[in-house]
Amino acid sequence: MGNSGSAVKVCTDHQGGINWLSLSPDGQRLLTGSEDGTARLWSTADSQCHGHFQGHESYITFCHLENEAAFTCSADHTIRKWDVVTGQCLAIYRGHTSIVNRILVAKDYLFSGSYDRTARCWSVDKEKQIQEFRGHRNCVLTLAHYSSRDVLEEEEEEEEEKVSRDLLVTGSTDCTVKVWWVSSGRCYQTLLGHTGAVLCLILDAPNRELFSGSTDYTIRTWNIVTGEQLKVFKEHQGSVICLELVNRHLYSGSADRTVKCWFVDTGERIQTYKAHKHSVSTLKYHAGILFTGSGDACARAFNSRSGVLQKIFRGHKFIINCIQIHNELLYTASHDGTLRIWDIRGICKRNKRRLKKDRSVQGRSSQKGSLSRLFNNKVGCMIQQENGE
Repeated sequence: MGNSGSAVKVCTDHQGGINWLSLSPDGQRLLTGSEDGTARLWSTADSQCHGHFQGHESYITFCHLENEAAFTCSADHTIRKWDVVTGQCLAIYRGHTSIVNRILVAKDYLFSGSYDRTARCWSVDKEKQIQEFRGHRNCVLTLAHYSSRDVLEEEEEEEEEKVSRDLLVTGSTDCTVKVWWVSSGRCYQTLLGHTGAVLCLILDAPNRELFSGSTDYTIRTWNIVTGEQLKVFKEHQGSVICLELVNRHLYSGSADRTVKCWFVDTGERIQTYKAHKHSVSTLKYHAGILFTGSGDACARAFNSRSGVLQKIFRGHKFIINCIQIHNELLYTASHDGTLRIWDIRGICKRNKRRLKKDRSVQGRSSQKGSLSRLFNNKVGCMIQQENGE
């Protein structure tokens, strides 16, 4: 295991815990949303704060960054849109009657989930509510979006929904996942099976699959067209807090202090990553390395294949709520109010060397296997000839 190096930079501008960290699609900026009621914009080029968004009347729960606009939602029941260049508030979306805890931007839509038991859809540009999704019996914690074009054949679609094919997925503390037609607000599917709050969702639209993690200690896989429950992953001993899907491998972080890796096609658990001293609050896969953030205030890097712990990043005082990776720098945002930046070039380089070595060994093994099979085949033929077969 490598040494627990110190951060390249520690950004202490916020006056309260950082609840979320978002990276722009072009990788040029980061956005942090804080308990201090403000959001800050950071450049990934120089790690400096280049924007300070003020206006919310309570703490920011979540944030989302596009290349030219930033979005924040708050316990003040509102969502705000900001200009990333001027810092000006461009729009305020009002309508929720309780804490807005999650937002999602897709196409020209802005989706939000709230403790008021509803999800809502807004026009990004017109500052207007388009749709309200009402049916959950408790707060909406997590969101996902897809188009029916991604999953349905044209003849499978319902006639009145062919005009607008967008669907919203919501996970709730009422133990259900619901799928909604965006155009009508009608519930298309209610996915029943969890016996605890649904904390996280991962969508794999091309394979028609949805993964949900819950306080009932399970992850469940669903067919998002039929609503059928496909598999239940049961090995965790605590709430499933976060999920990451990479190359048909599902990574799950839990309150049981572990991350597990599952092969989606079979449901087999193929690796468990230990060493955390508290809940795993966030995780991110990058270049064969699994990075995790924990309630023990440490981030960690594991070899994703072997499960070996490669490095511990120490310095935060409280839980790490979110991590991002860009240009072989690891960004960690914590409830201690700091954004810390770590150099991960060394780990990435070592991992690339290992992968190259593994491929080389596998290649030789495969070649040996081929020669062995060829030899066995020849021996088999000789035996057959000797026996007159």
